[in-house]
Amino acid sequence: MIVDDLKNGMKYSSLNPRFAKAFEFLNNENLEALPLGKVVLDGDDMWANVVEIKGNTAETAIMEVHRNFIDIQVPVSKTERFGWKALDKLTEPKEAYNADKDCAFFADEASLFLDLKPFEFAVFFPEDGHQPGIVEGPHKKIIIKVRV
Repeated sequence: MIVDDLKNGMKYSSLNPRFAKAFEFLNNENLEALPLGKVVLDGDDMWANVVEIKGNTAETAIMEVHRNFIDIQVPVSKTERFGWKALDKLTEPKEAYNADKDCAFFADEASLFLDLKPFEFAVFFPEDGHQPGIVEGPHKKIIIKVRV
């Protein structure tokens, strides 16, 4: 997992060949004005989901993991809390891995919580269980899916 401010995103471009394009998009677009929906950045290998979520509590947010994609999550409208727990420490499967959605869910409690302010970001790799969407009320965010 990586946590930083968007202005520093290019520092991580060597970690994945698509990160430079992802952070160019995030730093050059008016994220507040982006319409909801999917923005294709690199075919089936990278896209941005611009979403508005209703928000969850730490008790109702679900721990998730991915195998084939990295998540870059960016709160836009307000501070969002994320839970985190290492994949190899997750022991309570809730929903088996679905290859079409590249996602599995767990009922484990997070071992760490972090609060991201608007225009900060978190990168969740396949080894990072993450529990997004802990926020009160409607909230706009961007999730970039990057093929490993």
